[in-house]
Parts: sequence; structure tokens; C-alpha cells
Amino acid sequence: MTDFLELLRTNSYPGRGIAVGKRSVYYFIMGRSENSRNRVFVETEDGIRTEAHDPAKLRDPSLIIYHPVRRTPMGLVVTNGDQTDTIRDMGSFRKALMTREYEPAEPNWTPRISAILRNDGSFELSILKRCGGRCLREFFSYEGCEAGKGYFISTYQGDGNPLPSFSGEPIEIDMPEPEAVWSALNPDNKVSLYTNVNGAVRIFNKNLGD
Repeated sequence: MTDFLELLRTNSYPGRGIAVGKRSVYYFIMGRSENSRNRVFVETEDGIRTEAHDPAKLRDPSLIIYHPVRRTPMGLVVTNGDQTDTIRDMGSFRKALMTREYEPAEPNWTPRISAILRNDGSFELSILKRCGGRCLREFFSYEGCEAGKGYFISTYQGDGNPLPSFSGEPIEIDMPEPEAVWSALNPDNKVSLYTNVNGAVRIFNKNLGD
């Protein structure tokens, strides 16, 4: 099992990341450009959405403004894009993601990462990424896991130009306290963190002084 805090401390730019454990979910976003860094998480009735911290600085909202988290009859859906709404509207995690692909922006072709934590404690993770000019869709299903453990997936392996997409299976990790995860993220690149532990939601926003 990988030390999650050490993984985060030694990776300056995993991009956006999802960790799912026993009735717990963490989701964070990072940014290198002014547009990506100009964001905050805001709680909604069914989850959270991203908003521009300074609306005057917002440029292209298409890939940075979305609902990362929504509670649905299927369970808690967490993603790094507007595929959250596709999953909610279609009522099926896999069928919905089979209609989507990676983000269309060169040169990084950012993968779409998604997760669902079902009401029975089982969960599923997915990544849609560019491979040989086509979309590779990978799904990883878990019947659940022990308390204190989880599985982590991110958009990127680390910093670079272009950014290298995450590869391999989700990483088995420990699930530290939310404050520790926020502190472990690179201080220059981190933007926001959402945590949901047994239904208790916390939000951290760098732009609001957290």
C-alpha cells in the first residue's frame, strides 16, 4: 500500500485526482495557468461546482467550470469534468462514459477521470485517455475496501510538457485526514480539495485562504 501523503508531496503536478475509500471520497484540482488557478469549489444542494474566484479573469470556461460531485440515486458521482452530468442523466456509470472521451485540448489531451461510490459501499473508477489517436476507456470495479484504505487515480503521472497521462491501475493508498491531504498538495499548484468522509463534507480553497 502506498503512503498517500508521500505520493502527493513528491509529485508537483498530478493534475486532478480522485481517491475513494470505505464511504469516503477525496477530489482535488491543481492548476498551472492563471485560468486554471482562478477557481474555487462551492457547495450545492447535491454536491459541489467549480466557480471562477475572480470572474473578470475567467477566459475559456468550457473545461474548468463544471459540477465535479453530484449525489444521485446510484450513489455519489465524482469526476473531473461535465461527464458528471452525463452519468447522472443516463443513470449508468459505464454506459454514460462509453459516450464520452478525453478532453479535446492539445497537446495534453487531458484524461477524464470518474468515480462512483455506491450506496452499498462498492465503488468504481474510470479513466478515458488518448492512446494511439483513439480513446482508451478503462474501468476498475471494487466490491469495497477495508477502513483506512482507498484507491487513487489522477489525470497525470506528474509534471511535463506535454503532461504524461496516468497509466496503470488505480493506486492502493491509505486514507489520511483531509487536512493532511490538503497540506501535502504542492503549495504552488494546488487550487481546491473536496472531502466527504461518512457524509461529512469539507471544502478547501487556496483562493479563499485555506
